[in-house]
Amino acid sequence: MTMTIMTLLRAGALAALAAGATGCSAITPVQAWEKGTLAKPEMLMEGDGLETRFNEHIYASREAASGGSGVGGGGCGCN
Repeated sequence: MTMTIMTLLRAGALAALAAGATGCSAITPVQAWEKGTLAKPEMLMEGDGLETRFNEHIYASREAASGGSGVGGGGCGCN
């Protein structure tokens, strides 16, 4: 009984590996007419620029007492 379960698990793992390998081979390069869509601001990995600056300010004000990102202060966020 245990041997058949192990055999099924191995076969399932092999099938998943084969499906994953064939799925990766279907990736095609980005065509020239598709690059305009990828260049839109909403496709950026870091998101909104204002939100990024806000998050960096919060990080710097919290970590200022221990060095942070080069901003002086006591960590109160009032810089």
